[in-house]
Formats: sequence, structure tokens, C-alpha cells
Amino acid sequence: MGNVFYFNWEPQLMMWLQQVLGDFGAKVASLISAFGEEMLMVGIMGFVYWCIDKRWGIYLGINLTASAAWNPMIKNIALRPRPYMVHDGVKCLKPIDKSGDIMDPLVQGWSFPSGHSCNAATVYGSLAYYKRVKALITIAVVIPLLVGISRFVLGVHYPTDVLAGWALGLASVLLVSWMQKVIKKDWVLYLILLATAIPGLFYCTSTDYFTSLGMMIGTYAGAMVETRFIHFENTKSIPRMIIRTLFGIVLYLGLNTVLKMPFSKEFLNSGSAAAHAVRIARYAVILFVEVALYPACFRFFRKKA
Repeated sequence: MGNVFYFNWEPQLMMWLQQVLGDFGAKVASLISAFGEEMLMVGIMGFVYWCIDKRWGIYLGINLTASAAWNPMIKNIALRPRPYMVHDGVKCLKPIDKSGDIMDPLVQGWSFPSGHSCNAATVYGSLAYYKRVKALITIAVVIPLLVGISRFVLGVHYPTDVLAGWALGLASVLLVSWMQKVIKKDWVLYLILLATAIPGLFYCTSTDYFTSLGMMIGTYAGAMVETRFIHFENTKSIPRMIIRTLFGIVLYLGLNTVLKMPFSKEFLNSGSAAAHAVRIARYAVILFVEVALYPACFRFFRKKA
């Protein structure tokens, strides 16, 4: 299933690394890989948005949701199976969806380009591009590099997937940052970016696309509502930063769980049009709440305090 293409050195390198690094190396790679995962990306965006600078946070959100939607659109054209699906000697040490069939690319996602590498390059690159200080520039180089390496150590991506993910993440930062400077009206920018993602509805079958589309819709809708009606203020209080971020993460996880409850696991993993629609709606609601409704509570809690 899919289009199998690779350089001979790629599976050989992965098998050698897995053999040399062993179980301890796999655990380290799994930990590093988390720095490119959806949960942490949303957490970083939320921390900057809720606590430091909401314009910076929205900038991160726009860049991340755009690249996160474009990545699976490319994946569903390339249709490259993950390396462990092709090579018996390559082990899958960290599946994307632990609850699903690890050999099903519609559940686990296609391989090219690497989503984690793309996410890391986009988010950490955006941090450094917006505030060009030495520490953030160092982070923007080191963390995506380590995340990318961890992905082929774990057997879930070819090295060329990682290279393509880095390239897409960097291109997204440069392109979307330029668009944000040129297009003065936010709603026009949001419509243009959504228009670039909508074609995926006609051919994408993997769940990562529908997740990203929902996040894009929720982020843009939430940003417009916040700008028009809410006008929350950032904080310089470290305890408030911690509380806002922790509650935001708990809210994200809680909503993701609650919004799944009306549906069976079989339906959510069925790959049907209805299941995809539910996934889009679920992530749109979650991000809308995080960007607009959750910050609306800050003023109330500040008065209570």
C-alpha cells in the first residue's frame, strides 16, 4: 500500500542506530521526539499567548496551523509508508497512535515529510524569527535537529522524511511570516490560509490532516473573537503564568476526552467522512475555547484574586 521509495543507506542507517543505541537510546529518542509533538506545540503557543505576548502567540499559532495542514496534504500525495511498514529490520519504537493498528497508514499517517520535524522547525523557528535573540536562535537550530534525528532512530521516518520536514517548516515560517506583514487585515489572511488547506478535503484520508484543519479553523475563529470582544491582558506574574499554562493544558486534554465520549472508538477510527467531520469539529472547538473563551476568564479570576 502506498509508494515505496528510499535510498539504500536509509534503512541500513536506522537499523544500525537501533542496534547500537539499544533500549536506553530508544527511551532518550522517545523523550526528545516529544519536543515536536502536538501537545507540546500547543503548550508553547498557549504559554506565549496567555502569558507573554498574545500577538506573538497568535503569530505562532498561524504559522503552526498552516504548516501542520500543509504537511499531511503533501503526505497524502507522496503516500510513502513508514519505514517499519516496509523493512522487517526496522522496529517501530513509538507509533503515532498507540491505540490503532501500527501497520495502517491511515491511522498512523504517511511518512513523507516528517510532521514532528516540520512542527519543531516551525514553532522553534517562529520563536526565533519573531524575537531574534541568541538563545532562541540556538533553540531553533538544536531542538529541530535533535527531534528530526529521533524520528528515524524510532523507526517511524526515513532520514529524507526528516529533511523534507525541516524544509517545509522553514519555508512555512518564511512564507507565512511574510504574508502576515503584507496582508493587513487578519480575516483576509485567515481566509487565504484556509483556502490553501481546503483542497485536502478532496483527497486526504489520514487523520492528521483533519486534526490540523480543525486546529486551523478554531485558532482563526478564536483570534477574531478575542480581538473583537475579549481583549485579555498578558501577565508578568510568574505564579499566574504557571496557573494559566497548567489550566490551559488540562483544559485541552479534558476537552479532547469529553468531546470523544459521545462516539465509539470504532467510529472515531473508521476513516469515514462522518468521523473526519467529527475530528475537525472537535479540534476546532478545542482551539476556539483555548484562544477565545479560556482567556475571557482571566479578568474574572483576577478580580476574585
